[in-house]
Amino acid sequence: MLQEARSAADCVALQLANDVERYAELGRVLRAGAFHNAVTVARGSSDHASNYLAYLIMSRMGRLVTSLPMSLVTLYKAPLRADGVLAISVSQSGQSPDVVEPMRYFRAGGATTVALVNAIDSPLAEAAEWALPLRAGKEQSVAATKSFITSLTAGARLVAEWQEDAELKAGLAALPDALRRAADVDWSAALDVLAPARNIMVVGRGIGFPIALEAALKFKETSALQAEAFSGAEIKHGPMALIDEGYPLLIFATRGPTQAGLVALAEEMRGRGARVLLAAPEDVPSRDLDLPVAPHPDLDPVVAIQAFYVMAARLSKARGLDPDKPRHLSKVTKTN
Repeated sequence: MLQEARSAADCVALQLANDVERYAELGRVLRAGAFHNAVTVARGSSDHASNYLAYLIMSRMGRLVTSLPMSLVTLYKAPLRADGVLAISVSQSGQSPDVVEPMRYFRAGGATTVALVNAIDSPLAEAAEWALPLRAGKEQSVAATKSFITSLTAGARLVAEWQEDAELKAGLAALPDALRRAADVDWSAALDVLAPARNIMVVGRGIGFPIALEAALKFKETSALQAEAFSGAEIKHGPMALIDEGYPLLIFATRGPTQAGLVALAEEMRGRGARVLLAAPEDVPSRDLDLPVAPHPDLDPVVAIQAFYVMAARLSKARGLDPDKPRHLSKVTKTN
């Protein structure tokens, strides 16, 4: 896991060097499209990457984005209207039937279908009209790292081409170097708090919330740590009742309009006795962990999760576990 996480920068560089005209062509198709909304089709870490893509599409392109409950297609056989819809699937293996079948359904119904998939020879790639390879290479560790980071990158590339945003494109071009720096950020202070922990809340908001979801999943997968992700806006609607003396919280305070509220939340939770790990950029004096920044603020989640992955691999070993072989899990999960 650690080796693969550290290789993410090279995988991103490889992705950015390839399929340039294909992304540009897709961008032209999307600009010409008449659809008003989009749907994402994904599970696990890929669903968290889809959540990030959804924020980009909604905030930049003004289209509403829904995460599809796949059972509506695979089990309930719901008569969903597919015409005028943009359907985007994200997957590492591209093999799970409950991801493949909805994409076939949407394509047959007239939707524009896009698959961001690492295994370009997979059933999912065949099901979609547009299949774009993540180019993460083979991932040996059960816990996805480099494929997640390349999924985030591919989603940002899609939106950058769709919007023809020169600043976001420039930020993507500089992303590999930012990822290399992020992999060397020292988060060892988190180990003292989390190695003996039994549970944790992971908090983010806005475009940073998908990485809170991903971090919580990795805590469960690789450290057998009961972790739940919450939006900073939701934590007072019930979850705060769990906070007692010493309760650990990891808060991702990425740049943007949500940051001030998350920093204030960290201070309030400290006052309630929580053991807060505030991950924030170096201009936030109250931070506990240095949160790396990207060449563009909308890419901050990509470098933030890179720093987290390195720490998570080390935390797993500190808790006496093997991050490459989580209990009861396999690399490819097939559900219906």
